[in-house]
Amino acid sequence: MNAAKQAAVVQIKKYGNRRLYDTAGSCYVNLDDIAALIRQGQQVQIVDAKTGQDLTRVTLTQIITEDAKDKPTGLPLELLRQLIIASDEVQQEFVMWYLKSAFDSYQKVQDAVRNRLGEVQSAILSPVETMQRFLSAATSAQPRAGAEPELVALRQRVAELEARLKKPGQGARQGKIVGNKRRSRAKR
Repeated sequence: MNAAKQAAVVQIKKYGNRRLYDTAGSCYVNLDDIAALIRQGQQVQIVDAKTGQDLTRVTLTQIITEDAKDKPTGLPLELLRQLIIASDEVQQEFVMWYLKSAFDSYQKVQDAVRNRLGEVQSAILSPVETMQRFLSAATSAQPRAGAEPELVALRQRVAELEARLKKPGQGARQGKIVGNKRRSRAKR
């Protein structure tokens, strides 16, 4: 539906009293309404109601200037001066080509940033999801048969070793433990 919506050009007629009439919507519109249509991705064409002359470029320029009145930003003054200076056709074509290239590049960068942000978000969520699956699998898994006796034996062994460490001097009198066998210092 969106492709069909963009394919149809909304024709707007401009009358002598500066009123704009949307022929597709059968209603009068203002510059803000036209700007909203364009932001939604609609193609618009503004024509003079009497002569049929295309006024799209002039009307879109008017929308930009009206929009710039309310904001401190807008087109830089030097650019506006250069547009006025570039009165001959060759200079105007170059300036328009340059601006179009700049906007196309800007759009490509914006798209690339959006794609990379999506990839980063996926990369961030992927380990979190993996850990959630791991933790849910660990809590739902039954303990291995025979794992508990091993744990008890390990605890006993640790307790024995701690007890030996607490007895002062016992290790020095009886010798060093090498592997499972004891060697006396005197035999060395």
